[in-house]
Amino acid sequence: MTDPRWAELARQLCDAHGVANGTKVGVFRTDSSTTPGVLALVEEVYRRGGLPQVVDSDERFDRAAVAAASADVLATPAPLELWSMEWADVHVSYRGMVAPAADPVDEARLATQRGAKGAISTARWQQTSWALVRVPTPEWASLIGLPYETLLDEFFAGTLADWPRLRRDWDALCGELGTAREVRIMSRDTDLRLGTAGRTWVSFAGEANLPDGEIATAPVDDRVDGHIAFPGTFWFAGAAVEDLRLEFRDGEATDVQAARGGEFARRLLDTDAGARRVGELGVGTNPRMQSMTGDLLIDEKILGTVHIALGRAYPECGGVNRSSLHWDIVKDLREPGASLMVDGRELIRDGKVLEPLLLP
Repeated sequence: MTDPRWAELARQLCDAHGVANGTKVGVFRTDSSTTPGVLALVEEVYRRGGLPQVVDSDERFDRAAVAAASADVLATPAPLELWSMEWADVHVSYRGMVAPAADPVDEARLATQRGAKGAISTARWQQTSWALVRVPTPEWASLIGLPYETLLDEFFAGTLADWPRLRRDWDALCGELGTAREVRIMSRDTDLRLGTAGRTWVSFAGEANLPDGEIATAPVDDRVDGHIAFPGTFWFAGAAVEDLRLEFRDGEATDVQAARGGEFARRLLDTDAGARRVGELGVGTNPRMQSMTGDLLIDEKILGTVHIALGRAYPECGGVNRSSLHWDIVKDLREPGASLMVDGRELIRDGKVLEPLLLP
């Protein structure tokens, strides 16, 4: 029996993006595990008089391309996916949490492919009203040693919420932070300062990324200095990155080190002229999510975490950095000695979340 929460999520998405009679909705399905959610959305769009079209963009097809495609093909944005962004009024991507391949990945070729996919992402962001839904799978739960039911329950708890009320609260916090000049992230292995003077903070509450729950801004391009470490293993584009450490000077990443995946990370930062700069600074605000999963789209929403994104900045925040890359990297501050300060005001102290991040 299909979980009724998928239908509830479909209604929430259609409400958030104004799906009505005549709305063209492009849907990407990256794994068969996402089918219950995709089917629920397709049915809801039809009920409202819209026209859904589904593109099967299975991540295993991407792996086949990395293994066998020519360099020119890898660097070419997928034409059908690009056309879908041009055709659709609304785009929804159901992205299954597919466990990485067991075989070693060619990091140079994978980085080339990510550049092409960045063009698709840019088209999505520029031309559609969009949402990404990161769907838990039993295989990912097994990968991180977490019961699948726990992972799925946290997903729905962090996805089905009273988003209008949360947005009001988070918007108020963003207004308070809008006058700040500097954010500082500190822990035993990190001391990073990010200038935010003149930039706008915005809240993300149920429209674009699901699970959702974050506030974010775009740091001043040449005002990021210091170092930040990301202990443990996370995955991006199917590649594992372990114990990543970045150093910044005058806004640019000047050194990249990792116990695993370092070459991949360095190639990503060479994607284009804007890839070495921080396009986003985000703070997780969703208290219903607690388990770090190694998946960036989920972990960045957890209350008590902070994240930076290398590459493309959000113009609504006042950001001007351009890149086909937007790589979110999440740091868990829920540990002794970790802190997050905005103009000296502590939002996280010694690993504990403080007011005003603590919302009912």
